[in-house]
Amino acid sequence: MPEIRAIPIDGIGEVRPGDDLAALMLTALKQKRRAFKQGDIVVVTHKIVSKAEGQIVPLASVMPSRKAVAWSQKYRLDPRLTEIAWSEGSIVRQHHGVTITETAHGFVCANSGVDASNVDGGASVVLLPRDPDQSAQKLHRALKRHLGFAVPVIISDSFGRAWREGLTEVAIGIAGMKPYRDSRGARDPYGYKLKVTLEAVADELAGMAGLACGKLTRLPACIIRGYPFQPGRGRARDLIRARERDMFR
Repeated sequence: MPEIRAIPIDGIGEVRPGDDLAALMLTALKQKRRAFKQGDIVVVTHKIVSKAEGQIVPLASVMPSRKAVAWSQKYRLDPRLTEIAWSEGSIVRQHHGVTITETAHGFVCANSGVDASNVDGGASVVLLPRDPDQSAQKLHRALKRHLGFAVPVIISDSFGRAWREGLTEVAIGIAGMKPYRDSRGARDPYGYKLKVTLEAVADELAGMAGLACGKLTRLPACIIRGYPFQPGRGRARDLIRARERDMFR
């Protein structure tokens, strides 16, 4: 395995509805005398994708239901944010002020992915992209037009895990690469034949980018260089575990 590098893209600035993310990234790289290379992967946070797509809701425009107000008052939450989260997904679990929902995309996550951080100081929230895989495809095509070669795109978001505390970045949109590295049927160095090893490399790459960029640094995109990805028509939707195999529902 060669050396793998994570290179944050600095200088993208504030993203607004209608912005061309490919152009913003390329301009930021040029200003730092950097450039994409063949074999690179780019990881972008869903926040800038959602902003560019206009997936922003001013909290002042939200009228929470009585049920949302009652739940929020009990746990000192903003009932407007609760109302948006409930409207963006179906409730899977609610406990101690935490709402876990299943979004229309099939993601099982807290508050339907609705997020007030890194937006405008709390006056608005950002929703998930309507179709993150399609958003990744759009950015993938735009970069290829500019560069003349393909750069796989991963759109990331922070999710909790059923078995673990804390958050980690995961891939919610993918274009230009397979989301897995499938080692089933291969033999380990001791000769044992692997049966269930399906490595979610898109999630691991999203996590690598998250470590390099951080949460409070205004670095919403990262180049991953040196990882031997498998090109293909991968989708983040393929990473979602089928309901019949979900032991937590």
